[in-house]
This record gives sequence, structure tokens and C-alpha cells, in this order.
Amino acid sequence: MKKNLFSIVLITISVIILVLSWVSTGFADAYTDHVFPVITQSYACFTSIFPFSVGELLLLLGVIIIFSLVVYMAAELFLFLLKKRRGRVIKTAAFMIGRILPNLLSVVMLIMVLNCFVLYHCSPIKAGQNAGSDHSLSELTELRDYLVNKCNVMAADMERDKDGSIIYTGDMQQQARLGMEKLKDKYKRLDGFYALPKPLTFSWFMSQQYMQGYYFPFSMEANYNDYMYIANKPFTMCHELAHTHGYIYEDEANFLGFLGCILSGDEFFEYSGYLGILIYVNNDFYSAVGRDEYNEHVSMSDDVKYDLQFLTDSAWEKVERESFLDTETVKKAADTFIDTNLKVNGVSSGKVSYSHVVSLLMDYYAENPYNQG
Repeated sequence: MKKNLFSIVLITISVIILVLSWVSTGFADAYTDHVFPVITQSYACFTSIFPFSVGELLLLLGVIIIFSLVVYMAAELFLFLLKKRRGRVIKTAAFMIGRILPNLLSVVMLIMVLNCFVLYHCSPIKAGQNAGSDHSLSELTELRDYLVNKCNVMAADMERDKDGSIIYTGDMQQQARLGMEKLKDKYKRLDGFYALPKPLTFSWFMSQQYMQGYYFPFSMEANYNDYMYIANKPFTMCHELAHTHGYIYEDEANFLGFLGCILSGDEFFEYSGYLGILIYVNNDFYSAVGRDEYNEHVSMSDDVKYDLQFLTDSAWEKVERESFLDTETVKKAADTFIDTNLKVNGVSSGKVSYSHVVSLLMDYYAENPYNQG
């Protein structure tokens, strides 16, 4: 009992905090507003010192450690069977299972509870005074056509290379931080220090999962897929930065990432913000009206359709060259993991929650004239 006191204490603390967050939204809000920033932003200041993704490195080290332990235990078992190390394999296994594993799992559990799981039980954000009101199909239609027209115009103004890809010469990472900082007056959790968004070294693996970015609770970093098409990057960076400030729901991070982009004052970021939410609105509109009526409305320009791609053909070729895993298998596994994680944390709709951003957008535009962004 005494040998496992450390893990018992951590697990007990984790369970108490998690239960309180499930039964009390007020507790989750208070924790996220007052405790979460103190813990996480201090840590984020430290991890931002490093030019690489600390979270990605931790995951890699975890894989290496687990692999090493498996190899070591296999070797011990082999020697035991050869009667070269009688009893040692049992003692080694008992030590790992009885001491190391509980301590490691208890630390992981506490970090996930503090930096992720509690956040799922906060009060939802409001995008307007009449948040949650029912919206009509005509409002959805108006929003969809506005976004398509907006993107068509902005796409024509983008500087492009000979292949048609957008060229951006600014500091994207710093601009993402500046864009999100502009939202702090309306959303108080967005105040404070912002970690520097970092590209992932294993972006090929992220690409196989069709993931644009990742928030690491273990390092408080906003990471993005460096292989994806450039138009996705500003929106993704702002989305992931919203996660680091306690907005864990995907629809909320999408909405805040959108606002961070369109209010940034940078034309490319504005365009990326509109593109980032266009796909959700467009899909909802198509589902609501069907193909025939959809085809009667304003169409996306060829530039917009090109800019909505996840990866370019050359990037996909690079992914397939570097990967030793089957993309379809990786994608299915990733979808299952994400969907399960969301549902375990009380998001009953799972991955569908990503599209809930449409409701937030309609609430927002109900109070903000379209010509003001």
C-alpha cells in the first residue's frame, strides 16, 4: 500500500476533480477560468522556448520506452526459459507492474483530467445575445451564399505561384497569436500568454489521419500539420490556440479560430478563416435543400475549390513515400479514437460536433451585419 501511495493520491485527486466537473458546471468554469491558466500558461511559456514540438517528442519517447520495456521483458523471459535467470523475470515483472506502471498511469491520468477532461464540462460559449435561438433555412441560405461570394472575391486577390497555390510571406505563427489576442475582451479565457504554434515533424502521419492540427495536453502546445495546403494553416493555428486557452470543444475552437482570422487585419488570415468554416456551412446547406436547389445558388470559383483542398497532389505523394503505414487503416483508427474520446467526455454527437460551429456562426451573424465580417 505504502509503495503505491503516490499513484493512489494522484488517482484520488483526479477522480475527485473529474466527478466535480461532471456534476457541477460552475466548478468546471471556475477551474478553467482561474486555475487552468495559472498551470498551463506557465508551462506553455517553458515549452515555447523549444523550436520543436515538445508534445510530439514526449509521444515519441513514450513509444520508445514501451518498446524497450517489451523487448527487455521478452529477453528476461527468454533467459528464464533457458534457466539462466531463475526468478528474475518474475521480480522484474512485479516491479514494473506493481510500481512503475501505476505511477506512470496516475501521472498521465492527472494531466489529462487537468488539461483536457475538465474542460469538456464548462458552460458553452455564446456568439450573440440570442444564442441558441432557432434559425430558419433562409438564414442558413443567406449565410452560405455570403460566405461563397466572400471567398470568391478574396480568392481572386490572393498572390499565387505558377501552380495556383497561394503565396504568403508574413510570419504566420506570430500573426496567429496576434489574431487570437484581439478576442480577449469578449472571451476572457483568450487573455494571457499564447504558445507559438509549431509544425509537426511527423506531419505525414497527421496527413494520413486527415488531421490539420493537434492540441497536446502534455505540453500545452498548438501543433499544426506542416504538409497541408497553406490556406488551411492560419485557421488551424488559431483553432489550436483556442484549445490551449481552455476551449476544448471543436465547434467552439472552430468559431474562435474563425474570429481570430477574420479580425486579424491580415487579408490571407481573413480568407483562411472564411474558408475554414465555409465547408461546414456549405455541407449543412446542401443537406437541407438537396442537389437541385443547391445548384441554383452561387457557385464556388475554381480558385476557392482549389484552396479548399487538404493536401496538394505533390504533398500526398510525399506522404505516401515517407509512410510505412496504410493511409486508410490509419484514418479509420484515428476517426474511431477521436469519436470515442469525444463521447467518453460527454459529447454525445462525437465527431459530428465539429459541424455545430454553424449554429454559432448563425448566432454571430444575427447580430453582426455581413459587411462587418
